[in-house]
Amino acid sequence: MRILSLTIRLHAPWVHSLKEKRMVVKSLTAKLRNKYNVSAAETDEQDIHQIIVIGVASIAANHAQADSMEEEILHFVESNTEAELVEHVKEVF
Repeated sequence: MRILSLTIRLHAPWVHSLKEKRMVVKSLTAKLRNKYNVSAAETDEQDIHQIIVIGVASIAANHAQADSMEEEILHFVESNTEAELVEHVKEVF
């Protein structure tokens, strides 16, 4: 059994208030939780309007499943928000 930890950093240049940012974050994390049954939350840069950092954690049976899950989640994030994916960091324990 493996634990997948994924940190996703997004840039949303059109966001000009924390309220707008909160709407984007809440929508995206809820979609991730519902579709992939993962834990997802905003983990960093909470006071900066245009930077969104989301942490995702999940359990995988093996390394291959963790890699597959990472690819699916990243593709899902890119296709379900207008924010630009700046970087992502994956750790498997």
